[in-house]
Amino acid sequence: MKFTTVSQMFDHVTNQFSSKELYFYKKENNWIGLSGSEIRSTVKDIAFGLQSLGIGKGSNVSLLSNNSPRWAMSDYGIICSGGATVSVYPTLIASQVEYILNNSESKVVFAENQEQMQKVLESWGNCPNLQYAVVMDDSNTDSDERIFNFMDFLDVGTKHEQEVDTTFEDLVSKPQPDDLLTLIYTSGTTGDPKGVKLTHGNMMSNVEGTKQNIDFDDTETFLSFLPLSHSFERMGGHFTAFSVGSKVYYAESIETVPENLREVKPTVVLSVPRLYEKMYAKVREGLKSSPEARQKIFWWAIGVGKEATQYRLKNQSLPFVLGLKHKIADKLVYSKVKDRVGGRLRFFVSGGAPLSQEIGEFFAAADIIILEGYGLSETSPVLTCNTPDAVRYGSVGKPLFNVDIEIADDGEILAKGPNVMTGYFNNEEATREAIDSDGWFHTGDIGHIDEDGFLFITDRKKNILVTSAGKNVAPAPMENALTNSPFIEQVVILGDKRNFISALIVPAQEAVANELSTQGKSVSENDIMSDHPDVKAIIQKEVDGVMEGFSNYERVKEFSILPRLFTIDEGELTPTLKVVRKVVLDHFSDAVEKNYSGSPKKTEDVEPALP
Repeated sequence: MKFTTVSQMFDHVTNQFSSKELYFYKKENNWIGLSGSEIRSTVKDIAFGLQSLGIGKGSNVSLLSNNSPRWAMSDYGIICSGGATVSVYPTLIASQVEYILNNSESKVVFAENQEQMQKVLESWGNCPNLQYAVVMDDSNTDSDERIFNFMDFLDVGTKHEQEVDTTFEDLVSKPQPDDLLTLIYTSGTTGDPKGVKLTHGNMMSNVEGTKQNIDFDDTETFLSFLPLSHSFERMGGHFTAFSVGSKVYYAESIETVPENLREVKPTVVLSVPRLYEKMYAKVREGLKSSPEARQKIFWWAIGVGKEATQYRLKNQSLPFVLGLKHKIADKLVYSKVKDRVGGRLRFFVSGGAPLSQEIGEFFAAADIIILEGYGLSETSPVLTCNTPDAVRYGSVGKPLFNVDIEIADDGEILAKGPNVMTGYFNNEEATREAIDSDGWFHTGDIGHIDEDGFLFITDRKKNILVTSAGKNVAPAPMENALTNSPFIEQVVILGDKRNFISALIVPAQEAVANELSTQGKSVSENDIMSDHPDVKAIIQKEVDGVMEGFSNYERVKEFSILPRLFTIDEGELTPTLKVVRKVVLDHFSDAVEKNYSGSPKKTEDVEPALP
């Protein structure tokens, strides 16, 4: 069934699947399920509770929490009340929370616990629109009448419903496709974050476009661990999953994802590439300590898988001999790898950042499909995606059926469709910069479309480095290739207005320590995160190997090893784990200058610019 509003979709699904357990959370080592009717009852109480506070159409309500059924139900409660949800990353510090509460003009905030509520309390005095707060874990002991515990707030909703003539069915029928559904604040790699305005129609068109490209039904089981405040998980693991009556399990934390995968046995998992990078590194690192015979069997199986993938990408049957080899490889290797992710996985979906072609092809060879897509918060978010029937590794797939993609003269990707935002909240200037007079949204990404219609992303337009020799260098492909190494955790490529390319590298501490141990060397934890010669030798070997795949002028000529990871707390990563290059370069300016000090001979390695 096609829905035009999220509230309409919620109403239909909770009636159709009233007795089916749809949401699951873990409590005291047991997974607890909530049925459609239980979810509907809670959402109804939240919606009427908000109505009692005067919240309805035109009101914005913030949601500051990690993933849980209560996050999902609070979102639906806000939406069914007629209001719009402002999703706030729980990793943000108090000043960032204050900015969003203020900018969004939020009247109510749902806060996960006392840690999140403390951020609200620090901000409240500077937020004139904020009137009430709801503490989602019922831990509030404050006598302030403006602050409710979650269960008490449900009672407020129950009471208000009994006092008014309006029914829940009346509430869910009122929102229209053009009504504001949510404000999602951009991660803000440059400047203050902007509130992306998405309507019911925006979101439901993207749900519809996604379902037409990838077949989902009520037999699916999702494991949810990406932040629901992120548009990727919100649209895919929240709205799309719910729209078909799938089961959604909420992971206990990002650290428990490997364990939860084995317990839940999901059929679909959405993640950013970092999960797949870590899995890839873990497999390769684990093989090093395996007997030589086992290593040979593993890589033989991967070779068979790569050969089989070429047939599968063309939707062709495997030749008899290859099919036989593939069955043997599955028994010996693939089945064991698949068991680590639950054994029932149909596919992973990757988004939020570029996925390395090497990693996509590796997992495909192990009979695990990763479908990479592309989009932005401003586009609800999906613009393109690979599908089970049409995969091209290294690409982000083809446009959804209701999305148009064009490449501008300068290589920028432009998009148009019913999923494109209506603009930025209270920021007309930024809206005009993003959406031109012909209705094309300017993504800020550089890319190209191949002869079969697959889109390839080169880099962010603003990230392109221009060397002093006039060469344009896209750092993302090099950064992705380097982080495929089991010994490299994070990397930033440098070289803008410089005479050669260099890098800042954070080593993967455990993997480097294990490698040094096999070499009979012992290096302290502090020395691993330094320019220790033994550590630098390992990283240098990795850099040299990776750089063989790049042109001479692109290759990393120097690098510095950094003493710690980039973090969200230091402002070096956005909540979606994108590197904030400007902050990294500022925080590690000494390492940057060290790369370029005393090496004029490096210019000899750089190809001159063409006249």
